[in-house]
Amino acid sequence: MFDGLTAKLQSILRGLRGKGRLSEQDVSAACREIRLALLEADVNFRVVRDFVSRIAEKAVGREVMESLTPGQQVVKIVYDELTELLGASASELELAGETPVVMLVGLQGGGKTTTAGKLALRLKRAGKRPLLVATDLRRAAAVQQLRVVAEQVGVPMFEEGAQAGGPSTALRAGAIGIARAAVERATRDGLAPVVIDTAGRTHVDQELMAELVAMKQAVAPGEVLLVLDAMTGQDAVNVAGEFDRAVGITGVILTKLDGDARGGAALSVRAVTGRPIKLAGVGEKAEALEVFHPDRMASRILGMGDVLSLVEQAEAALEEREAAELERRLREKRFDLNDFLRELQRLRKMGSLEHLLGMIPGLQGLRQQGPLEVDQGRLQQMTAIVQSMTPQEREEPDLIDGSRRRRIARGSGMSREDVNLLLKQFRQMRAMLVQFAEAERTGRMPKGLGLPRFR
Repeated sequence: MFDGLTAKLQSILRGLRGKGRLSEQDVSAACREIRLALLEADVNFRVVRDFVSRIAEKAVGREVMESLTPGQQVVKIVYDELTELLGASASELELAGETPVVMLVGLQGGGKTTTAGKLALRLKRAGKRPLLVATDLRRAAAVQQLRVVAEQVGVPMFEEGAQAGGPSTALRAGAIGIARAAVERATRDGLAPVVIDTAGRTHVDQELMAELVAMKQAVAPGEVLLVLDAMTGQDAVNVAGEFDRAVGITGVILTKLDGDARGGAALSVRAVTGRPIKLAGVGEKAEALEVFHPDRMASRILGMGDVLSLVEQAEAALEEREAAELERRLREKRFDLNDFLRELQRLRKMGSLEHLLGMIPGLQGLRQQGPLEVDQGRLQQMTAIVQSMTPQEREEPDLIDGSRRRRIARGSGMSREDVNLLLKQFRQMRAMLVQFAEAERTGRMPKGLGLPRFR
């Protein structure tokens, strides 16, 4: 999402880092460029004004202007201010009490129902027993959509109409009655938290707000989370302000943060509403909902990657026992094509490759030379090639000579060049993983693969 902004900020800050001394004119010129870059990214103009003002004030201070590396000091200031703008630190969900309730609110089409399922799955994997609740009785098939989502993530769903005689009963009970009954059932059955998918509209209206206020009073949620589509830009900020004034939200979930919008909503919403961004949707899969870390997002925006999030996603996809076995094989330098195949399959589970590459320090800079595109089908082709090998060839890749390569190419439907490329990539991956295993053992990170600055 932040590719355009990242490229511009990197260019501006690279110019500052190259100077041995900075003048106030240098800082002023850089601030003008930063202001333009943020406005072009659709960041709220008041937020831009205050943000740039703070940078300018700190950047011309004596400790910066007289330091040996003033350019690096300014980069640090920009990073710190971006982190503060995005919320300073990650915000945990408030799930206190016997039966905590989370209300998801927002406009129609913002992704509430899908997000409800993603949130329920995240809570389930954290060891909780969530209950999904359908209270959108106006939109056609809304209840059915949530039912499908609930089945996909393996979480129970409460729907008053289905239990008490059909849709007409649900309509008579009303959304507020359904929400209240759901909380009572959850308390009785030991389910928690309750995740309520509320009705939306194509625009903010008084009827919608009145229903949400009444529901909030009826079920006393610990969280009222506004689900916002990050692709909507400044409109998202206006919607957030309206919902906060009318209902009183406790936080925001940004969806489609992996999209190609300019990112202004993410950089503006917290500053405008004062409410934290708690979670972010980063893909279509049910697992693609992550905690929003302001410091890590600031690091991504400045092109410094996000190694911590990448490690967390890798750990989530790698069972502890499998990790120990892989580490042992790497130490013994026995990593073979069977292991390579397992890592390819695990990589597919981790989500969008484009999103993962954006977390690796240094790769953001490649975007300035051209689009960094990932062929998702390539993983399937690589899998087909490995699966066309004999068990002995997978265990001993050095046995694969010219005739074997031709046979493998025919069996997988690929070319011999494709087989050659895969074997080359396998050897590169093996060398890198062995290097990491050695670094883990000695405590020394391989050169060039350290964590981003300012973490």
